[in-house]
Amino acid sequence: MSKTWDAVDRYFAEVLIGRDPALEAAASASAAAELPDIAVAPNQGKMLMLFARMVGAKRILEIGTLGGYSTIWLARGLADGGRLITLEYDPARAAVARDNIARAGFSAAVEVRTGAAAEALPRIAAAMEGPFDLIFIDADKTNNPLYLDWAVKLARPGGAIVVDNVVRDGEIADAASGESGVAGTRAMFDKIAREGRVDATAIQTVGVKGYDGFMLAVVK
Repeated sequence: MSKTWDAVDRYFAEVLIGRDPALEAAASASAAAELPDIAVAPNQGKMLMLFARMVGAKRILEIGTLGGYSTIWLARGLADGGRLITLEYDPARAAVARDNIARAGFSAAVEVRTGAAAEALPRIAAAMEGPFDLIFIDADKTNNPLYLDWAVKLARPGGAIVVDNVVRDGEIADAASGESGVAGTRAMFDKIAREGRVDATAIQTVGVKGYDGFMLAVVK
């Protein structure tokens, strides 16, 4: 079935997105820099852009930049005069992202910050740089519970939180899984169910990125 999934994604990208020089250049530069091929697919990136437009996002926070591919999509969803802060742990990846973002024309609207998100998020809160209309979490999965806590604190009431890669090839359903990303993501879901600070759902996806999915939440 994977060949069918890939073909469907390619069809959607061809019909609904088409050629996109800025995004193609970002993907090529990321590959040339030997970044892992874990950025969102084109149709998933456009979904993020549409989410941003749906909430009228003037402030977006992204946790996990990689090469800036998803960042560019999110920036395209910003309202006029909007601002996006994206956090990337690895300085080399952040440098690739800055170049890609500049090439796409978003240097004025997007700031790439380097360092551990666990340290950057309290600083963002202390500087009162929020509240954010949309927060996209796509970083190390072990820390998903921590990132969710900060996302809820930093989002406005009614703001949206999207967490990527929550299905983990179906392993999310295995309570006995020893994989740290699965454990972290399950702990995040347990926190959502227990604390009730957000209304949330999760969607399974298949496509060029394999079998995975995302969580969508709205802050109460």
